[in-house]
Amino acid sequence: MKESIPLELAPSFGFGDRMGLATPGHLAAMRDHGGNIQPIYAQQSIREMARTGRSPDAVMQAARDALVDADFQSDWGSDADHLKTPEDVNVTAAAGFVFFTIDPSDHVVTDADDYTPAQLELRYQEAPHPVPWIDRYHGETIRIGDDVVIEFDHLSVTRAAVKYGRAIEHALAMAQHIDSVMTGMRKAYEIELSVDETPQPTTLAEHYIIADQCMRADMKLVSLAPRYIGDFEKGIDYKGSTSDFEASLAQHAAIARHLGPYKLSLHSGSDKLSIYEPFARITQGMFHVKTAGTSYLEALRVVARENAVAFRDIVNFSRERFDEDRATYHISATLDAVAPPADIADNGDIERLYLDEDDGRQVLHVTFGSVLTHDLHGKTVRDTLIAHPQTHGDVLASHLGKHLAELNRGLCDGSTHTA
Repeated sequence: MKESIPLELAPSFGFGDRMGLATPGHLAAMRDHGGNIQPIYAQQSIREMARTGRSPDAVMQAARDALVDADFQSDWGSDADHLKTPEDVNVTAAAGFVFFTIDPSDHVVTDADDYTPAQLELRYQEAPHPVPWIDRYHGETIRIGDDVVIEFDHLSVTRAAVKYGRAIEHALAMAQHIDSVMTGMRKAYEIELSVDETPQPTTLAEHYIIADQCMRADMKLVSLAPRYIGDFEKGIDYKGSTSDFEASLAQHAAIARHLGPYKLSLHSGSDKLSIYEPFARITQGMFHVKTAGTSYLEALRVVARENAVAFRDIVNFSRERFDEDRATYHISATLDAVAPPADIADNGDIERLYLDEDDGRQVLHVTFGSVLTHDLHGKTVRDTLIAHPQTHGDVLASHLGKHLAELNRGLCDGSTHTA
């Protein structure tokens, strides 16, 4: 088995595994539907590790063990996801990760789009120190091809400075730390920057400024996750106009090719089946898709089919935890929209309502940490998966195979980049 490597500009797909038991199913999905897409088998965010009680070493070792068992000899990647501090970098680099996703969301002024021009000016003037790049863009007009024109007027640049000034500063500092750590280890690496966790979409001017500053600082930026238009809720399909999404994506992709090239990344990528084909096609194969929660939900499908009584108990527990656990997620589900288990007689119906319908899926999705760290329910899920590896592998291969197949449809014209 090879160690994980940077996948560079090759189209890539991240398989999140919250229990360390999903890689055999992920391998099966790639075998049947992977095509030209490169896999990331070790992927977990710092937040997910905290909620599941896992360490970076445990995440990496689980993936390695499964790859050794499968005699896997091809290239694969490893994603230390949503890193916020230098210590996050230290522990994930030590575990062997080579793809680092910087998350500067704590430093983004998320309500800046709601400020009036006067409020923006005041907020900018009150900043502890000036944004060093603001004068570079004032008054500029950037034209990319025939369809993208970016006007850097005073208001748009000031808004970008207020909204992302500190976030860019933090991201650059994190990138420098990653470079120092990985250079000291004499290991190749790559960086993704995530600015998707904001209420409003990333404008073209904001995308350009963020990426341009990264490039000027020689960040090893391989992919960027902007906040796209529409809604990207956890565990369900895209909400919004697909035609509007495609038009906007084409402009973001043009910027990525012009400034980089670098890949565009789709976070909250689980189950966005309606937009995978255009995402792969419009980015011309320069994409990364990140999933995690959908593999957990498919694990619960195994419990629903092999231990129906336990699944009902987990649903009841998840409903009890839902109001508290949903606080850090952007979802629309409500408990009133899906019946409690006591009102559902048929086991097939409860699987359908909680694993195939939007509200039920999100109730189970956001409560994963509470379930997996619960003494009884967490053990039940793991024991069921260990006892039924064929069922687990089959449901993962089927479900994630649909993701990969749609992405590969977008690559059918041969417009893919390889490392």
